Amino acid sequence: MPKQTRSSTATLILFILLWAPIQLNAGEQKAGPIQASYSAEQVAPSTYVIHGPLAVPNPENQGFMNNPAFVIGDSGIIVIDAGSTVQVGDMVLEQISTVSDLPVVATITTHVHGDHWLGNQAIAETYPDAKHYAHPAMIEQASAGEGQSWVDQMRALTNGASAGTVYLPPDTTTDDGAELKIAGKTFRIFHDPVAHTDNDITILLLDDSVLFLGDTVMNNRVGRLDDGNFKGLIAFLDRMLTVDAKVYVPGHGATGDRQVVEDFRNLFDTIYSTVAEQYDNGLADFEIKPIVEDRINDIATWTDLKQALGKLVSLAYLEAEEDAF
Repeated sequence: MPKQTRSSTATLILFILLWAPIQLNAGEQKAGPIQASYSAEQVAPSTYVIHGPLAVPNPENQGFMNNPAFVIGDSGIIVIDAGSTVQVGDMVLEQISTVSDLPVVATITTHVHGDHWLGNQAIAETYPDAKHYAHPAMIEQASAGEGQSWVDQMRALTNGASAGTVYLPPDTTTDDGAELKIAGKTFRIFHDPVAHTDNDITILLLDDSVLFLGDTVMNNRVGRLDDGNFKGLIAFLDRMLTVDAKVYVPGHGATGDRQVVEDFRNLFDTIYSTVAEQYDNGLADFEIKPIVEDRINDIATWTDLKQALGKLVSLAYLEAEEDAF
């Protein structure tokens, strides 16, 4: 096939892949904007974070729950994890406009869970020339069903407050060791085979010494681990603790210092090591759970920890069982 024809075909396929969701949902009326007031907090000279609520998506928070961030570059804005719905993405753009009139030139998405990236729709609609970066596995999974699944979940969990949201998978890949130079800023990318998912990236903004952790770390909140595993997550967090950053932005919860990483790592290490120890002692997972509860009693008030603990203990038990064979 001639080179020009092959290139044209590839472009057409990419267009269909990225924009077909809009055509399929074009008749849906867009729900109203985010009602609560959120402000962008400056956490470093060129970096801002909009800290979302800690609760799971619901009608009251209209699906907003993560920590969208943006970096002001020399010639444009870079958004990291634009949020869960087109309404959240619109809110992020509104907050950007309060501190800069530069265009958004790129987004970077930390992983496939839609509460972090469905907001890219608003950015793509307002700035169609922006590039959208993510790990290759994230793009593949988002295109193969995860994107629509998250759109449907958000609509159901918010009683329609996310209506009008469609999924637009990122269009540009990045992976471990890459350095992205965007609008005069340099972003170093980290990825391990598995952590919170198999497609997590964390992002170090070298200019401000800010590490964006996605859901490999949460502050005062515990999330699911269905798409990752304990040993992989703990190993990745050990790696993140070797990164020399000044500011650490978790996927959920308040921005802080390296203690945010240490606390989250210690929680998951305590759960896994306790389960593995008691598995060796012959206990069943339901017998191990009270022992784990006792050992993490000092952080028992973390959001969703009580609800999530049974599932986490079961996952740790299956992982310990697998390691035994």
